[in-house]
Amino acid sequence: MKKGWIVALALLLLGALGAYVWYSRLKHEAAAEGGAYDNTLKPRLEMTRFAITDISEDTIRMNLYMLIDNPLPVGFKSPSMDYTFYIANIPVMVDAYKKPIEVKAGDSTTVMLPAKLLAKKLTKVLETLDRKDIDSTNYKMKATFALDLPILGQKTFVTTVDRRLPTFYLPTIKIEDIDFGRLGLKRTDVAAKVAVTNKNKFPFNITDAHYTVTIAGKTIADGHQPEPILIKAQATTPVIFPVTARPGKTLSVLPKMLFDKKDTPYKVNFQSKLIDPKNNPMIQHSKFVSTITGTLDDFKKLKK
Repeated sequence: MKKGWIVALALLLLGALGAYVWYSRLKHEAAAEGGAYDNTLKPRLEMTRFAITDISEDTIRMNLYMLIDNPLPVGFKSPSMDYTFYIANIPVMVDAYKKPIEVKAGDSTTVMLPAKLLAKKLTKVLETLDRKDIDSTNYKMKATFALDLPILGQKTFVTTVDRRLPTFYLPTIKIEDIDFGRLGLKRTDVAAKVAVTNKNKFPFNITDAHYTVTIAGKTIADGHQPEPILIKAQATTPVIFPVTARPGKTLSVLPKMLFDKKDTPYKVNFQSKLIDPKNNPMIQHSKFVSTITGTLDDFKKLKK
């Protein structure tokens, strides 16, 4: 029995020694080849693309698609992954992927990492790039994850990957005028004259637009524009959106609309989808939400 334990222990030691020699040899080969593995034998991270899913006044939500490649001849598991996203080498988001990640030997997998960026922080970065007239920038991801490897145990890896892509500027919307035309008894046709500014070097369409008009705290009109509207590249595109107001709500704020425009606030809630004619995955089918506020004194005189 004692001899059997000695044999088992010897085999275990030989296995560990063999694994160490094997790992050292592969690591040496990786260092000799250079390239994507940063001179070490470890999982490789690649940012394949990112897609903006929601743009609002406060946050920008996107999905980061990361390829995790395992060059090891053994699989590994990771309980989670911490990651930081950079734009122009400025950290704009820190988060963690809490789901387990498992990659088989010599295989790869793609994980989708949700990201939420604060609009104010991103706007500051974009304003800096705009002042410097930079039309492309580095998008970088730094990831840290612990791997459970056979024999070698748990190892913590830190890897960084970056891609240089066109700088994406958030579109902006400005209400130029709200023309109520002639007030009817049953319904009122309203024309909302809007200016959409696109600083990007590529055009896009806004489609399936929904919007509501609130005056003095009361929602008096809404509308829907299902057809796509082309927004020109590096330009401000004027757009007229049809809106239907119902006099039952409009008449209650009519005195303020006519005689107290300076102190009468308005709010327009606007949402649509962004479509790239060339199928750019960065923005394709992303949801765009904007809230525009001001006072009626900003507009032309209402027609009586």
